[in-house]
Amino acid sequence: MRHLKLSFTTTGSALFILDLALIAFVWPLTLWVGRPASLMPFADPMDIRGIVYPAADLLVLYAMGLYRRDAILEMRKTATRIPLVVGMGGVLAILCSVIPPWLGATSFGWFGGRDQAMLFGLATVSLTLASLLARLIFAFLLRLRVLHRRLLVIGAGQRAYDLVRMLTKEGSNLHYEIAFLHDASMGEIDPRLRVEPHIRILPLEEYGMLATARLLKADEIVVAPDDRRGMDLHDLLDCKKAGFPVVDYLTFIEAEIRRIDIKRIELGWLVFSDGFTFSAIDRFLKRVFDLFVSSVVLLLTAPLLLGGMIAIRWEGPGPVFYRQERVTMDNKTFWILKLRTMRVDAEARGAVWAATQDNRITKVGNFLRRVRIDELPQLLNILKGEMSFVGPRPERPIFVAELAKQIPLYNERHMVKAGLTGWAQVNYPYGASVDDARSKLSYDLYYVKNFSILFDFVILLQTMREVLWPSGVR
Repeated sequence: MRHLKLSFTTTGSALFILDLALIAFVWPLTLWVGRPASLMPFADPMDIRGIVYPAADLLVLYAMGLYRRDAILEMRKTATRIPLVVGMGGVLAILCSVIPPWLGATSFGWFGGRDQAMLFGLATVSLTLASLLARLIFAFLLRLRVLHRRLLVIGAGQRAYDLVRMLTKEGSNLHYEIAFLHDASMGEIDPRLRVEPHIRILPLEEYGMLATARLLKADEIVVAPDDRRGMDLHDLLDCKKAGFPVVDYLTFIEAEIRRIDIKRIELGWLVFSDGFTFSAIDRFLKRVFDLFVSSVVLLLTAPLLLGGMIAIRWEGPGPVFYRQERVTMDNKTFWILKLRTMRVDAEARGAVWAATQDNRITKVGNFLRRVRIDELPQLLNILKGEMSFVGPRPERPIFVAELAKQIPLYNERHMVKAGLTGWAQVNYPYGASVDDARSKLSYDLYYVKNFSILFDFVILLQTMREVLWPSGVR
């Protein structure tokens, strides 16, 4: 899958590498100081026990979204979460230390005495300091503008302005050096581009594509004119032969911000670009993934589910569960199962979207929604095969019919089963309007187009962040 990149942004990848380098330096010292010689790992070349904690630490750092653009922009706020995240990595390492002996981890030695307790304490402190130091160094590098990308954009019209706007808000890098090559045959220059800082608009006939790309040392050439009829493809071919990557606007946006630009989507691009392929093995692996993950999660959260049921019954009369018709793959309908969080008469006047501070939600229901316990019964829908663990959010038939009339390609999201979590859910806050549905569709189409089991696993990890630090819950 070309555009997934493990969901790391380019800037996020650089921070991950810095984390990895510092942990690789600190961790052997931690083991040397805190571990008895008899328990020292790596005596056997096949012994991987000594890297369980740092590997778990990096995994949880990623799962908690600390390599995302928003986390990097709010570095000070992120730093306050580092100790908690490292502690979670420690808990994961402890869980790994009690897995079956045939996996070679039971003798890892986190339990059993003062030496192991000291090692655990040193590990937590050292990995926390390493992660904090990595972010201090990274913040310094960002101030020096060391991490930046040079883009040469062909065209300077409305489409080019949309590109700049999206990169500013969602780009995989925090800093871009953008130059535009424009010709009158490509349409008018968008006046909003003229006031953008650090942007140059150059006349194509004076500078030429290849010469400009060489002068700017462009990392990529993005073809984004409003009108392509006046563009010389031979010039683009010369750039490509010279080693400059050439990509069209829609493909660049898909790869750079990991969603599809619904506003300017072209059916021909969807037809001829990669994606939307689902082999029999893909569907088989996804079903195995669903059965395994939903079974494990249901087993681990059974006490929470039982507590939620008791709380609903204690608050007042009415059913504990709530069944509602929803749409899944191939526009088929099913009855979704949730814990009831609204009054019994919540839809006496018909179906409506949930709203902020919705007065139909009960006190217990408000809490259950914020901690996502009300969603747990959907695990039974997954086990029955009506839903998947990862996929587009299941909507009600009445809303689907309404949205399909107003939003092109809306029904394409039903190429896969509806999901308990999904790419839109972990990237966009809860929405209750047509505009929100359009924005979420840009992520849903990206998921359907780039589906893989690896992508499902990445989304599953990202869901941990939404559960622990929820945003936009209604």
